[in-house]
Amino acid sequence: MINLLDFDRDGLTRWCVEQGEKPFRATQVFRWIHQRGVADVAQMTDLAKSWRDKLQGQAAVLPLTVVSEQVSRDGTVKWLFDVGAGNAIETVFIPEDDRGTLCVSSQAGCAVACRFCSTGHQGFSRNLSTGEILAQLWHAEHQLRRRLALPDGERAITNVVMMGMGEPLQNYSALVPALKVMLDDHGYGLSRRRVTVSTSGVVPMIERLMVDCPVALAVSLHAPDNDLRDHLVPLNRKYPLAELLAACKAYLAAAPRDFITFEYCMLDGVNDHPDQARALLDLVRGQVPCKFNLIPFNPFPASGLKRSPRERVVAFADVLQNGGIVTTIRKTRGDDIEAACGQLAGEVQDRTRVQLRLADRASFPVKVQAETP
Repeated sequence: MINLLDFDRDGLTRWCVEQGEKPFRATQVFRWIHQRGVADVAQMTDLAKSWRDKLQGQAAVLPLTVVSEQVSRDGTVKWLFDVGAGNAIETVFIPEDDRGTLCVSSQAGCAVACRFCSTGHQGFSRNLSTGEILAQLWHAEHQLRRRLALPDGERAITNVVMMGMGEPLQNYSALVPALKVMLDDHGYGLSRRRVTVSTSGVVPMIERLMVDCPVALAVSLHAPDNDLRDHLVPLNRKYPLAELLAACKAYLAAAPRDFITFEYCMLDGVNDHPDQARALLDLVRGQVPCKFNLIPFNPFPASGLKRSPRERVVAFADVLQNGGIVTTIRKTRGDDIEAACGQLAGEVQDRTRVQLRLADRASFPVKVQAETP
């Protein structure tokens, strides 16, 4: 059975033509699915009955099964979706006064194994399909519209961030069609500025995304030098900082924003010293137009790490801001239901023996200078 969620509009058009239908039929079906949230082909009433009958025999909208839904005291919603074979993924909706942001997963687990990320400690099972990526948005958007009793044409979700479980750019072939559906005016109609791909630094795919579907880019930096980043973000050993920053600078030529967002998880005694903030300034200033998003670490037992004290985070931010770099401190949302940044874990049947790899580097050497008098 063909999953209609697996197609962007161009792909659906090609498939419809292969079935002997006119190209405009694809746009009709596409609107029913994504704009109206209809899964039952029989309800797509402006389609010819013969075409509906054919569709019902060959294709369907295949949503993900909801295992659980949790609502935080701050209004954040977290869904756990079953993706089969003992794997489950998590998706998070963050409501704010001026926006509704959905944090979407791209993989069951993650193979990058960043030291501070709960997902990475779960290991990696497989990439999600385009349909599984979009099913998260499809479910959240249309359920929230009904729950909030929104009028026709008003979106519940105004922003999508590919910051859930997984490294999106390691699932590139499924990611790009999903992004195109999010941007399509016949789909979810989001602007490129409001769709963000977050990456730990897969340099060749950053270069491809710039050509294929440039959206806002967030890069998980987390360290001012290669020695420390090698330990925190193992992918750095393959794509060190000089290569990553060059790719970021090049990306801006096609990006919908004139800056790159650098994510920086604040780890007590590891990467939060003022000298490290000054090293960050030396790294990026005059090289890559950027802003920094400082993220309070959300502890989990296996990490062996602690959250930086608030006053140290503020002092770190002050160094960056005084150096002319726009810097924000992310407000932690949904931590009471483990829906905050770095906490998404789901259920993963690990195929990568990640626990052994993490154990090998459990006590990495971190040299932090003493405070300058």
